[in-house]
Amino acid sequence: MTALSRPAALAAELPPLDFGSLPAFLSGSSAWLSRALPRYLPEGEPADFLYEPARDYPLRGGKRFRPALLLLCNALAGGDPRLAVPSAVALELFQNFALVHDDIEDGSLVRRGKPALHRLHGIPLATNAGDLLFGLVYEALLDNAEIVGPARAVQVMRDFAEVFRRTFEGQALDIGWIRANYFPGREEFLTMIRLKTGWYSGRGPCRIGAGLAGAGREMLDALEEYGEQLGLGFQLRDDLLNLTEDSAETAPAAGGGGYGKERGGDIAEGKRTLIVIEMLERLPPAEAQRVRDILTVPAETTADADIDWVIEAAGSCGALDAARRQCRAHGQAALLALARLPDSPQRTLLANLAGYLTHERSS
Repeated sequence: MTALSRPAALAAELPPLDFGSLPAFLSGSSAWLSRALPRYLPEGEPADFLYEPARDYPLRGGKRFRPALLLLCNALAGGDPRLAVPSAVALELFQNFALVHDDIEDGSLVRRGKPALHRLHGIPLATNAGDLLFGLVYEALLDNAEIVGPARAVQVMRDFAEVFRRTFEGQALDIGWIRANYFPGREEFLTMIRLKTGWYSGRGPCRIGAGLAGAGREMLDALEEYGEQLGLGFQLRDDLLNLTEDSAETAPAAGGGGYGKERGGDIAEGKRTLIVIEMLERLPPAEAQRVRDILTVPAETTADADIDWVIEAAGSCGALDAARRQCRAHGQAALLALARLPDSPQRTLLANLAGYLTHERSS
């Protein structure tokens, strides 16, 4: 008897997804990822130096909303989400690769409630483990040739390649501004998050999921607009949570509210966020200069008292509230894009996801 291939075996094992409520759907799609990911994460030697570090972040959990978004858009377009699992796995592998490298580039201390990978294994081994995760993305995508045929599989790879490039362009601006000691304006900042987060946290998953199901141009346009607005709102909400939620020891989970990063880490890392832009516009000149000074010192020398002062000033001058309003505006724009699509349980869940990621996650 011929053994089933990896994607066929997975498709045969997975229980149906529950589209009746957002928590049920997110829990179910995360369970799918928990079952699928280990099959795409090699074991063996060199275990201590490569394979175990590479498995760490993917198996810590997380919200996994990006693969959930891909699966949801696939179902909305009439596809069988079980056949989109390799692409969902590839997206989650890319997410974890990006987190490993992002933590190194930012000097982050905590990820998903535990020490960042480079703090556990050192920068060289963590970098190499992250590189392996990026390579595994392509191994997962190769499974699509069996599922949807070579032509559509190649198109999915092209879509992923654009997600990678746009994400790296955005990341270059994000970390380059810090190196150059440059404070961007509002439009420059929006361009950066549209590239960095709008693509791989929104537009990309929507395009790939629906495209796998053969969606037409009208549906793809609406879903891509929805995804971009969702990604923008998600990034603004993430920036808010970094200053307002203290959950460094709590790993995020599907449908949960944990943030899993150190409070105020963006300040120590010198991140240029919408909150910072609002503060520089609203604060008196001397206080605005203090913000700039705090953001330009090395992370390891940033005093806790300075982080506390920035957070308090962000609240008192209205910068946090302004960022919340902008975040919700992106959520509303996402809903307007969805209104162009026929009503369905999946469209309802996409609307609920926009509310969850751009509003309810806030503390």
